[in-house]
Amino acid sequence: MIDRPVSSLLRRLLAALALLLLAPWAHAAWFIWETVELPLSSGAACGNGTPYRFFVNRTPLNNHLAITFEGGGACWDQDACEGVGAYSATNPDGIPADYMSLPNSAAGGLVTPFSARVDPFEGVRTQDWTLVYMPYCTGDVHTGNLVHVYNDKRPDQPRVQYHRGQANVKAAADWMRQHLGRPGNMLLTGFSAGGVGSTANYAILRDKLAPKGRATLMADSGPMMNAPRGNTKEQSPSQPLHELIRASWGLDLPGGMIPTLMAKLPGLDFNNMGSLNGALARHYPKDRFGYLLFQQDGIFSGFSYLDFFPDIANETDPEKQKQMLNVLWRQDIAAWLPSLDAEPNISYHVPFFRDFNESHCLTIVDFSGTGIQEKGIVSAGTFVNNGLDRKPPMRNVEQDQVSDLTQPLSIALEILAIVLDIFG
Repeated sequence: MIDRPVSSLLRRLLAALALLLLAPWAHAAWFIWETVELPLSSGAACGNGTPYRFFVNRTPLNNHLAITFEGGGACWDQDACEGVGAYSATNPDGIPADYMSLPNSAAGGLVTPFSARVDPFEGVRTQDWTLVYMPYCTGDVHTGNLVHVYNDKRPDQPRVQYHRGQANVKAAADWMRQHLGRPGNMLLTGFSAGGVGSTANYAILRDKLAPKGRATLMADSGPMMNAPRGNTKEQSPSQPLHELIRASWGLDLPGGMIPTLMAKLPGLDFNNMGSLNGALARHYPKDRFGYLLFQQDGIFSGFSYLDFFPDIANETDPEKQKQMLNVLWRQDIAAWLPSLDAEPNISYHVPFFRDFNESHCLTIVDFSGTGIQEKGIVSAGTFVNNGLDRKPPMRNVEQDQVSDLTQPLSIALEILAIVLDIFG
């Protein structure tokens, strides 16, 4: 288990003590997860057409705000939208009101340190901010704008899929502005599909909430890769994926994600969704944009390429298939990083490997195994604090391709890995 500095432990203990001391006088909604159900009249909905719910945990300690976008799979066919398959849509039956207390979902916010009030596994300074958790139930990485009927597997029992990710975010942003007001500092973060969602919705939330202080993005393992429409899949491996989701999720339609962002970000290239990274950085030059992913990510790479490269999909040797996916993943990364380098307020943290969740996501449960030893970086926590503190942007890419293979994880991750092996 990674040793944490005494100051970090002390900070967490003091925060916990403050919560206990304030509890007797606390507003009924302080330090607990409130369920906010958005009316269907707002356009918000989960994939099955049920109301979209998100969750708020308020604090009287400050007026800062941390918003976390949940990860999960995605869909553009009937099985995946109904939750069938390795990369299928998360929560196909909607979000229950007690979602935050369910151990197989957000686990009280402990799914990531950014959504935890007092976390026994990892401390981050945003744990004494007001916390908002945005669950994922639309199969469109929080970006969709289309009701799509999928009947490719069971024509007599079609799936009517409400790809309403963008409507959910807009309605939630309206609620937050009305009920929480303008925050001081604001952090947007998310993991996997939530990493995409936090990036794609950054401008919408930032403009609506208009933070008075610093605004920061920390997008984990959901990169918007460069994939110009004129390129072949050999040139830009993510290009077929981008083309498919634009059509399946209504991203190009009037009122869709891309026209919405183009109206806000003049530098966005309609023909390259990956241009969003630079467009955001240029439009909000005082904000900090941080991106994290592993070089050996075996899940987002599978999601990105398996449906579009038959030779990889048909490979029967699992290890060889992983290697083939990683070749394309690294090709996309190699084109992505230089575009980030062009903007002075963008930072990134790209370690090699973590022996958990197929090296997918650095910020779930805790940050153990996310450091870059050759640079003296203990974990992704250093990178996060660097961005929040506005220190010179870190651009970390691990060169060592060996040490991470035997790097120990925290006890929490070791136990969770065993549980997932048994029940997953």
